[in-house]
Amino acid sequence: MAMAPGKHYIGSPLALTANFQSAAGSDVDPTTVTFWTCDPQGTQTSYVYGTSALVVKDSVGDYTATITPDSPGRWFWKWITTGTNLVVVSEGDFLVQDSPFYTGEVGYA
Repeated sequence: MAMAPGKHYIGSPLALTANFQSAAGSDVDPTTVTFWTCDPQGTQTSYVYGTSALVVKDSVGDYTATITPDSPGRWFWKWITTGTNLVVVSEGDFLVQDSPFYTGEVGYA
């Protein structure tokens, strides 16, 4: 998934989407859907569809994970799925800008 152009800031929610398809090209739901993040400090966190409210199913094969970065720097993300003939790994990164106005509280802007 390509990130939309523009800047990302601390405390601003960011939705990352994924679409999963069979080899024939039809949308399918994998057996498991896991979304991973790695923050600029190297902390990796996983979110599993069905057990984490962060990952939602929008429709067959379409999932969204909405994260709210809490520190500036380069963040990494990855979708991993499992299922019959359906193992998908998709990953990318985005940069979170620092702000002189951020002091750690929610809704600082």
